[in-house]
Amino acid sequence: MKKDITMPGFGDDKEATLVAWNFEPGDEFKKGDILFEVEAAKAVSEVEATEDGIMGEQFFEEGDEVNLGEKIAEIETK
Repeated sequence: MKKDITMPGFGDDKEATLVAWNFEPGDEFKKGDILFEVEAAKAVSEVEATEDGIMGEQFFEEGDEVNLGEKIAEIETK
């Protein structure tokens, strides 16, 4: 089953910077793995996987500014 991953919200910021992807499309990950890192409000946060899956298409590159709530990737859940 495909699921969308969206940019999470951080405080009053309207956008965040995608700092790093930790998985490439096709890579398997487990619940609790850090999928990506974002910077907002001058702090870097890690975003964990909430279930096992496979990384799908990524719609933004590292360094991109992304609006909060915007779709940044798709995953395939197991």
